[in-house]
Amino acid sequence: MTPQQRAGHFALPSKPDRNPPPAEEARRIEDKQGPLRVLVVEDDFLIAMQTEVALTAAGFEVVGPAMTAEEAVALAGEAQPTLAVMDIRLASTRDGIDAARQLYQDFAIRCIFATAHDDAHTRGRAEPYAPLGWLPKPYTMASLVAVVAEAVAELRRRP
Repeated sequence: MTPQQRAGHFALPSKPDRNPPPAEEARRIEDKQGPLRVLVVEDDFLIAMQTEVALTAAGFEVVGPAMTAEEAVALAGEAQPTLAVMDIRLASTRDGIDAARQLYQDFAIRCIFATAHDDAHTRGRAEPYAPLGWLPKPYTMASLVAVVAEAVAELRRRP
């Protein structure tokens, strides 16, 4: 953990990728299966915007960003995303794992946890909600897009 993270400040992911991955794979899946919507749940405005830009450039439709668990659940109910990219610490009393629980139970939406909180206890709390992956902060936008693409491919392989 960096000194900024210990002080309560999240470091931004590395500089934006200059060559985002091609969107052909996402578009090919979308043509066959319908729109690939990704709910972004992140209370750091800059990380949320960078995430939205990267996912949009890769061909995904971004829902959000939501800054709280309550916003995430409301957006999920309206937009029915394919999956969510979920931070653990959110700007509310409920955390990302609680939001993931409700998304999973109410809408069968699974999450990729993109967080600085990647310890065994946290993973254990999230395990009942079938995480699609873990992306420890700080991460690159290329790694985010790769994890989301892998998760979508996994979801599409299952009936």
